[in-house]
Amino acid sequence: MQYETVRAETADRILTVTLNRPDKLNAFGPQMMQDLLDVLDAADADDEVRVIVVTGAGRGFCAGADVSSGRSTFDHRTAGARHRDTGGRVALRIFSCTKPVIAAINGPAAGVGASMTLPMDIRLASTSAKFGFVFARRGIVPESAASWFLPRAVGMQQAMEWVATGRVFGPDEALSAGLVRSVHPPEELLPAAYALAREIAENTSAVSVALARQMMWRMLGEPHPLTAHRLDSRIMSQIGGGPDPTEGIESFLAKRPPKFPGRVSADMPAIYPWWQDEDFRPFDEPFGG
Repeated sequence: MQYETVRAETADRILTVTLNRPDKLNAFGPQMMQDLLDVLDAADADDEVRVIVVTGAGRGFCAGADVSSGRSTFDHRTAGARHRDTGGRVALRIFSCTKPVIAAINGPAAGVGASMTLPMDIRLASTSAKFGFVFARRGIVPESAASWFLPRAVGMQQAMEWVATGRVFGPDEALSAGLVRSVHPPEELLPAAYALAREIAENTSAVSVALARQMMWRMLGEPHPLTAHRLDSRIMSQIGGGPDPTEGIESFLAKRPPKFPGRVSADMPAIYPWWQDEDFRPFDEPFGG
């Protein structure tokens, strides 16, 4: 499918999503929001996609919001309470994705260009990357739900320093703070991201990864590990005797690569998605701890 502001290409069960406005340093706007939402919806529905890699065309990852409209860029007063932050809609869609998402940050990532990477699961950076949570320098507040994601990624002290100063910093500082997993020469960035993506695609159960991704993200807000214990107990009771665990054990014993049959589109356990069912009471059983 063709998109106006992004490219989407699948090979070897890896979907590469390239932000594609290189003449604007891939600046973010409403059309890019819609294109990304459409791409993510399609990726979740496609069982051939196991991993998503997001990068930028040209020398930038995403320079932030497209401010070509001038002073009205952030003026949503006519929408009032009905306005939803466009970057936040993308961040929440990434958060709910069933496929792991790897950011290959190839150049400047500022504002929404930095905050949209926070719900991505693993971030790799080029030596030419730069980061800036520059909202206070534009007279606005962190968007893309960054006030929730950023302190969880790097801790409150580091998050507040970056947000309060709005300064731009390089990949070494991002690595030291844990914002990125690794830093690579520009020509080695995508190969490193693809090597990691292939490790996932070739060796793991799609259903297992989808469940684990949601379990870990959603447990970030839970106050006690007992909640995780109750949830993983329920999930294990529903999938433990199924085809993917059977294949996992048989392939291990036979010392051969696994061929997991499970599909995210059709084979998720009955408990999923546990957080959407208001009437579901997954933790009524008596548990100690």
